[in-house]
Amino acid sequence: MEELDQFKDCRSPGQLIEAALKQKGWTQRVLAIVLGVDETGITKIISNKRSINAETALLLEEVLEIPAERFLELQKSYDLAKARITARPDPKRATRAKLFGGLPVTEMIKRGWLNAEDVRDVPAVELALTTFFDASSVDEIEILPHAAKKTIVSDEVTPVQLAWLYRVRQIASEMIVGKYSPLAGRRAIELLKPLTSAAEEARKVPKILAECGIRFVIVESLQNAKIDGVCFWLDESSPVIGLTLRHDRIDNFWFVLRHELEHVLQQHGKSQVIIDTELEGHRASTHSDVPEEERTANAAAAEFCVPKKSMDSFIARKAPFFAERDILGMAATLRIHPGLIAGQLQHRTGRYDRFRNHLVKVRAHILPNALVDGWGDIAPVGI
Repeated sequence: MEELDQFKDCRSPGQLIEAALKQKGWTQRVLAIVLGVDETGITKIISNKRSINAETALLLEEVLEIPAERFLELQKSYDLAKARITARPDPKRATRAKLFGGLPVTEMIKRGWLNAEDVRDVPAVELALTTFFDASSVDEIEILPHAAKKTIVSDEVTPVQLAWLYRVRQIASEMIVGKYSPLAGRRAIELLKPLTSAAEEARKVPKILAECGIRFVIVESLQNAKIDGVCFWLDESSPVIGLTLRHDRIDNFWFVLRHELEHVLQQHGKSQVIIDTELEGHRASTHSDVPEEERTANAAAAEFCVPKKSMDSFIARKAPFFAERDILGMAATLRIHPGLIAGQLQHRTGRYDRFRNHLVKVRAHILPNALVDGWGDIAPVGI
């Protein structure tokens, strides 16, 4: 170790070899003869014009009694230091890292959101992203930390979720709907309630919401976005509800829709866009650690699906065994689909493996009558 310490000031492999030769009283020619190599090669290594590889490092270790690792470490440090001198930071690289690393660009191109043909065509993709995010330049795209323009959303919203939100807003901004008012919002809920009796009745939802002044958009979720719905306002009198229908179940559809409608009625989403992700389990509860706006919307959604008083009574009378005939009988009494009771039972009991036969699909009933983007369809934005 003491022998190595005397070489501690060496900053390159060449300096280390030169110092070791001086200690031994050798010339470069002697070293070349001992190693059986050309003297010119030794000169180039000492002058740092040729790099040391692992094989050469082992040869030097054998004759100079200095670990091969020391030569390789110095070579690595020297190469990096030399590269830093000539390297020039490029802000555009950092921008591309944020855009291409944070956004599912390939998926956005495939779904027709971006006017570009190949993700490798960087200029075309950046131009398309600028248009998509309604930015004045690529540096002003909202997912970049230094962008001045920001949609008011939670800090927890990811770039993928923000891209989905922008698509919903693009589509919603071109819709023509009736005039919204709080009275119209409450009227919408009254008209929607009877539709919960059968899965196929969900087809009437888009028309009712449009007539009541609520822009209703269905956009298939992007991969890993985990979004269920969103509520925001284009202006003071233009509420927007966007759904993903990522869970094609009757209970989930009505719960999420009524949840977002409550946000609209309470005028949530005016100051901050509300994106609801993974709206199930604890997030769909009214526990105290759930944000107040979400507790309010969750309570309204659960009450809409199955009145709490009826659900409490049913559980108190039938728990822990819930017979099929009892679920069907309660559904008939309340004039709702048994899937809504099944969904609430799953939530209240935590037994998501039970009652699944009632959780019928609704997507096929809704999509033909709604403004849809996804599942192979591209919404006619800008046409």
